[in-house]
Amino acid sequence: MPARDRLLAVLVAVLWGLNFLAIHATLGQFPPVFAGALRFAVIAVPTILFVPWPRVKVRHLLGYGLGFGTGQFAFLFIAMDTGMPTGLASLVLQASAPFTVLLGAVFLRERVTPHQLAGIALAVAGMVAIAWQQSGHAALLPMILTLLAALSWAFGNLSTRKAEPDNPLHFTLWMSVVPPLPMFALSLVVEGPAAQWRSLTTLGTPTGLTALGGLAYVVLIGTVVGSGLWTTLLRRNPAGVVSPFSLLVPVVGLTASFLLLGERPTWLEVGAAGVVIAGVLLGSLRPARKPEPGEGDVSPERPAAHARAAR
Repeated sequence: MPARDRLLAVLVAVLWGLNFLAIHATLGQFPPVFAGALRFAVIAVPTILFVPWPRVKVRHLLGYGLGFGTGQFAFLFIAMDTGMPTGLASLVLQASAPFTVLLGAVFLRERVTPHQLAGIALAVAGMVAIAWQQSGHAALLPMILTLLAALSWAFGNLSTRKAEPDNPLHFTLWMSVVPPLPMFALSLVVEGPAAQWRSLTTLGTPTGLTALGGLAYVVLIGTVVGSGLWTTLLRRNPAGVVSPFSLLVPVVGLTASFLLLGERPTWLEVGAAGVVIAGVLLGSLRPARKPEPGEGDVSPERPAAHARAAR
């Protein structure tokens, strides 16, 4: 992997890690489910007008949109709105990787290797330690909601694997067409039109302007720029070389939350975070297939869905 591409991969991890701070700013103004609906609606309109159809089956696009889009961001935004620390959210969401491995084994009959099982066990141990720590601060519910967000992302990954899109970026952008309607409807029921209207009519306040900046970052930088660069890297390099850089996302998220939001994780949470990252890395990597005698060069492994998806 050329040095230029390594720097780009680190840049994407930084952009995605800072994405959680932008979400934190957005939730300061908008109700959580309404914020998620706005996040996707802003992308959906230009996508319908200007982005070519990704040539996949509609059911796979719906599955990805409901899993990665609707489920993940509804649970994540509610979790962060009800007390999930921003830095820890960026870490716990990485549980989508081992969840994807397990769901792939159950629903797609993919083989799970012993080192993948060991990695999943490590990640689970780290998550349990963090959950135990959070329960002492009466914050167990946000932790559970964030895990449900990771599980929803994993279900979305299954649809991506079945879809096998020719252009992953177009597929990701068209996925944004699915979540707005169900999320707007859910927001109406759970949060009410009064809360939605109040968040829109107070956009001229300092909090409102900060939230608009956060929303712009999530849409333009986190999704369009970040996903575009990541897709380019996956086209130029084997997925097994690029994907581990996504593990820098929670490192950036935790560091930025410490420096800018004043979040102070305990030493137990820091140690558990290292265990989770090691487990995700071990559980996500798959050994390269050895070529059969007489076989030519083996093409790079197809990009992993959880690594190329927009955050």
